[in-house]
Amino acid sequence: MKYTKFSILTTTEAEDFISAMLYDLGVMGVEIENNVPLTKEELAGMFVDFPPELAPDDGSSIISFYAEEGLHTDAFLQQIYDGIEEQRQFVNVGPGTVKVGETEDADWLNNWKQFFHAFTIDDIYIRPTWEEAEEGISCQTEIVIDPGISFGTGKHETTQLCIKALRKYLNEGDMVLDAGFGSGILSIAALKLGASEVVGTDIDEACLSSVKENFAVNQLPEHKGRFFCGNLIDDKALQEAVGTGCFDIVVANILADVIIPMAPVIPDRMKPDGIFIASGIIDFKENEVKEALKDAGFSIMETMHQGEWVGIVCSRSL
Repeated sequence: MKYTKFSILTTTEAEDFISAMLYDLGVMGVEIENNVPLTKEELAGMFVDFPPELAPDDGSSIISFYAEEGLHTDAFLQQIYDGIEEQRQFVNVGPGTVKVGETEDADWLNNWKQFFHAFTIDDIYIRPTWEEAEEGISCQTEIVIDPGISFGTGKHETTQLCIKALRKYLNEGDMVLDAGFGSGILSIAALKLGASEVVGTDIDEACLSSVKENFAVNQLPEHKGRFFCGNLIDDKALQEAVGTGCFDIVVANILADVIIPMAPVIPDRMKPDGIFIASGIIDFKENEVKEALKDAGFSIMETMHQGEWVGIVCSRSL
């Protein structure tokens, strides 16, 4: 099968901004090429004798994504250009040009796997399904994950912020709602940290098979998780199916522009003393999200930062 490849010439400074904009347009995965030097941690995780030689870092970056042939339209391309121009008010996006071409087959779906290796978050060890556990690892909790085409390897700053918050605030036996569950990594983390049951929602049907497979490889019983496809923001039937007043913790690792309209429907899902963990928030949207959370009846308990991303922990104002 042939695919259309879109490549945006931008800057490393704008990578997260452009990626978030593409996600808003429905792009579920991107490929980033730059010459940023690898960190010691990244080199250690590559398990190679000779690290790749990179050209000098000039601050440029290419962000690419793929779509099935025939799905490319002039209107969609214009949305991309409009989104790039909107980001210019926040960050240096560089040229912001878009190259459109074709590529054969779907080999690119698997090429990214060479960059996803096992790593730790505090005492949680996360590894992909295609790697065996390293000898000598003594972490308390292991999570095995294959995101497939869904979001969620655990390496992104926003996911790490959520996992750290779950470690801090989750109590044994808690009920957890995972809004935007993706690969299921946060649901799996919650169960392995002591949650009694998780419920998840996502707008992408592909996530349903992904989370089922990841439950299986982590040897978690299916009855521990209930997962739904739909938009929690305005789907009343979904809200009813998910439950009212029954969750100790709600976690949403999405984007600011989704968290803001979702905020008013979250309190009704929670127990009176429940906690809402919101992440996926680019730093320049922090105050906007906080205002929306306060308007929805939340009190901010903690704000966490990692890179350009923000995680907010809040409770219902009683």
